[in-house]
Amino acid sequence: MNWEDGASYLEEMAPGVHAFVQPDGGWMVNNCGVVVDGSGDAVLVDTTSTEKRNRALLAEVEKVSGGGPRLAVNTHSHPDHTYGNGFLPPTTTIIGHHLCREGVLRAGLAATKELPADYGDLVVRPPDVTVDSDVTLHLADRSVELRVLGPAHTSHDIGVWLPEQRALFAGDLAFAGGHPIFLDGSMTGFKEATQRMRALAPEVLLPGHGPVRRGEEVAELLDRQEQYVDWIAAIATESYAAGLTPLEAAQKALQDSPYAAWPESERVVCNLHRAYAETTDYDAGHPLNIPHLWPEMVALNGGPIVSHA
Repeated sequence: MNWEDGASYLEEMAPGVHAFVQPDGGWMVNNCGVVVDGSGDAVLVDTTSTEKRNRALLAEVEKVSGGGPRLAVNTHSHPDHTYGNGFLPPTTTIIGHHLCREGVLRAGLAATKELPADYGDLVVRPPDVTVDSDVTLHLADRSVELRVLGPAHTSHDIGVWLPEQRALFAGDLAFAGGHPIFLDGSMTGFKEATQRMRALAPEVLLPGHGPVRRGEEVAELLDRQEQYVDWIAAIATESYAAGLTPLEAAQKALQDSPYAAWPESERVVCNLHRAYAETTDYDAGHPLNIPHLWPEMVALNGGPIVSHA
């Protein structure tokens, strides 16, 4: 199976390192990772958004490890990466940034109302163990490094790096083929996180959304992503000086966008709100988060935004 088939699949990134890839990568459809050591213990990287999808994920973990994951890592708090936490075995210890735990508890199941879908019997479960700096997990025959790279996509992003295999689980610090979003984090931080990922020189990278990237594809993705941030920053500077609101600026930018082929273009207005806030004296008058900007995304999209789950 592959990305074009449209069904979820497990792809080996390196020996004992697997990507659980979910096309089409749209709203509420993310990727997860599985690392298995020589003893059969498994570390899961993120969960996904619905009961059905998480049961499929855990079935794949069972195939490659012979059991449920001993540890799980949440790369950030967004619901497409954490709603499945409640389906993990009680014996699985979940690790995340302390702000990730706060975010999971604060958000609850609100996203199910913004993006209706058949979520199943969700139970909110935040990380059990929290960190605020880099941590290394020592498995039987390999090391798994948790690199704190936020604020970027959110205030608390963690990249999961396997130095010996040169494999990186980027979470939503990387989007392959869709508009990234850094509303909940930082525009400049997103660019810096991209540069830090490049400095690791990964040979294989799993983005939070989109297919696995290998070899030169990794550099191409990161270069393109950095260029995207520069595009947003330039639009923000010019549009604010012209007296345009972020929504007006986004509507104008999408008329002649170099990223016209990328889905989720409604995220441009979110990114411009963050860019305005970081590069000018702009004050939105409300918190910069998805619930407050949902109406503007709907307006930019020209209609309702739907869950792909």
